[in-house]
Amino acid sequence: MKFNGNIFLVGPMGAGKTTIGKLLAKTLGVEFLDSDKEIELRTGVTIPMIFEYEGESGFRRREAETLADLTLMSPIVLATGGGSVILPENQEVLRKRGFVVYLQCAVDKQLERTQWDVNRPLLKTENPRARLEELLNARDPIYHAIADLIVDTGELSSRSSVRHILKAFNRLGNA
Repeated sequence: MKFNGNIFLVGPMGAGKTTIGKLLAKTLGVEFLDSDKEIELRTGVTIPMIFEYEGESGFRRREAETLADLTLMSPIVLATGGGSVILPENQEVLRKRGFVVYLQCAVDKQLERTQWDVNRPLLKTENPRARLEELLNARDPIYHAIADLIVDTGELSSRSSVRHILKAFNRLGNA
């Protein structure tokens, strides 16, 4: 991993990537970006609409293009979509272009945080808990494999999570 001042947050939906990312960027005095928001800006439509018209594969293609662009910027804090790690090319750019932090979160906490969010196309199902468990089972090994640091956001407050990330990030920068 090349130290360039970038911090990339990965993890499941509801783990706190956006909340923690904004706090982290503000603390560091760098730009915060959210890959999902950037995709919406580039396309002019919402993520659910992309899923509706292009399916998950169309969305993943757009996501890969966006991540390839955003990870070239520096220094930034980037919150990625929960499934951004599915494609090997995304794993590679995240690993090579920044400090990757896996924000780990139990399914119960994810459910609590996402239950009223209508912009989660993968949760439009009769059993959101089962869907979250299925997604976590598939993605957790990938999150672990690419992470430079793992932070349990279900156990820590947002501010404590930021302090933990900064401590590890600063150690890396001074190594």
